[in-house]
Amino acid sequence: MTHLVLIRHGQSVWNAANRFTGWTDVELSPKGEDEAAAAGKELADLSFDVVHTSALVRAQRTAEIVMLHNRASGDIPTRYDERLNERHYGDLQGLNKAETAEIHGAEQVHIWRRSFDVPPPGGESLEMTAERTIPYFVEEIIPDLEGGKNVLVAAHGNSLRSIVMHIEKISPDDITSLEIPTGAPMHYTFDNGEIRRVD
Repeated sequence: MTHLVLIRHGQSVWNAANRFTGWTDVELSPKGEDEAAAAGKELADLSFDVVHTSALVRAQRTAEIVMLHNRASGDIPTRYDERLNERHYGDLQGLNKAETAEIHGAEQVHIWRRSFDVPPPGGESLEMTAERTIPYFVEEIIPDLEGGKNVLVAAHGNSLRSIVMHIEKISPDDITSLEIPTGAPMHYTFDNGEIRRVD
C-alpha cells in the first residue's frame, strides 16, 4: 500500500487580497507559509518518495516547506509541470473578486468561478482544466503509486478539484461545490489499483 497526499498551496498574497490569481505567479503570504509548515508537521511521519507540483511558485514553495518537515531523507525527486497549474482566469486575473462582482454582477461571477463548463473571458473552465490535470494524474502520478512510491502533490484549488473529481468519481454538478482549503492535506491510500480517501 502506498500513500497519495494532495495539498492546495498555502494562502497566497493575492488570496489574502481577494484577487483572481490563476496563472499569475505570486508568493505565499506569511499565513500561507504557516499553513504549509503546519501541514508539513502533520505529514512529517509519512515519508514521501516523489513530489509533483505546478509551474507556479506558491505551490512549489508549499511543497518545499512541507518537505522541510518530512522524515524522507536525501534529494526527493520533484516534478514541475504546468498541467498542474491553477485554472487560468483569463481577463479576470489580478482583479478583486468583490469589485468584479459589482461590475459584472454576483451571479455572473459565481457562474465563472463555480460552473463546470463556463470559462471566464479569455480563461479556462473547470472542464478545460480537467482536460490537462486528469491525463497528467493518470500518466505521471498513478505510475509512481503503482511503483510503490508515496506521492505528494502540491497544486491549486481547481487543478486539485478536477483530480479529486476523477479519484472520487464526483459528478460535474457536484464537484463545483467542493471546497479545497489552502494548506490542508487530503490523504489517500493506493492499494491494488484502488484509491481510497483517509479521513
